[in-house]
Amino acid sequence: MKLYSVSGSFFARRGDWQVFAKRVEASGPEAARERALSHIGGCHGVPRTRIRIVSVEEFSA
Repeated sequence: MKLYSVSGSFFARRGDWQVFAKRVEASGPEAARERALSHIGGCHGVPRTRIRIVSVEEFSA
């Protein structure tokens, strides 16, 4: 699996857009996007329609 950097923003409960950047391990960019959506939605209780992903890039250590 490869390491990807996923960045974007989500609509926080306090009423503003909060920026995030996550590193996720996935088999491809679409899988990385899916993992980021799942993690942000689960941890912050945000529906996927309120999560904006700006970029998904392969991360090299």
